[in-house]
Amino acid sequence: MRQRKGLNALYAVLTILVVVVFAFPFVWMLIASFKTQAQIMSTENFLFFKPTTKNYTSVFREYDFLKFIWNSLIVAVGSTLLSLLLGLPAAYAIARHHLHKLGLVILVARIIPGITFLIPWFILFSQINLVDTYTALILSHMLVGLPFIIWIMISFFEGLPTEIEEAGLIDGCNHHQVFLRIIMPISGPGVITSSLLSFIFSWNNFMFSIILAGDKTKTLPIAVFNFMSYSEINWGALMAAACIITLPVLIIALVAQRYIVSGLAAGAVKG
Repeated sequence: MRQRKGLNALYAVLTILVVVVFAFPFVWMLIASFKTQAQIMSTENFLFFKPTTKNYTSVFREYDFLKFIWNSLIVAVGSTLLSLLLGLPAAYAIARHHLHKLGLVILVARIIPGITFLIPWFILFSQINLVDTYTALILSHMLVGLPFIIWIMISFFEGLPTEIEEAGLIDGCNHHQVFLRIIMPISGPGVITSSLLSFIFSWNNFMFSIILAGDKTKTLPIAVFNFMSYSEINWGALMAAACIITLPVLIIALVAQRYIVSGLAAGAVKG
């Protein structure tokens, strides 16, 4: 009994330590977003200071941050929806017909670093005048989002009993109707999990946007450069912008954590 209590106490201490280590950068960023430049550079009064909202006002009034939020939203939602449209039927076909070689090819495409495709895609999109368009960014973000959705949903579909589909076929449904009316409604946790994680990746993506985006389609991670110059870095506005970028991801993680956990758990257990 004493040993168990000792282990529980040790786990609690380790958990608190991990939470503090990972949460401290975000807490520091949030606090700094309400400080002036002088207060941020000073090591005194880390917690006790007169807060200001000037940084957030500056972000929206001087840097047109709403435009960048809109660009990121279009790209993230567009790439996620298209990845779901293509990925769900592909994952279902791979799972039901045991196309493991095709699944391996998709996995290899996911493992290859995205920078490998970056220069060829830039040349291709330049030739067809798609640089600085939503189309180029959405297609490039699908390079990771689509294989990710397929691989999560393959395991999820393999865990569904085939008797459900057979019952639907007996009732007069064809294979397309079985997929849309029976399989998809009971696959909600997996679909939510894969779509949210794909959206988060696209929202935070920096590498593709820095090459393929321009003034018209600049996304939030690229817009952060507006707060940096050769002479100085506007730390207050930079921290405020970082908080704005992080806020949607944080809200999604808190609100949908139950669906994410259940979706990953359901996809990890077959049979």
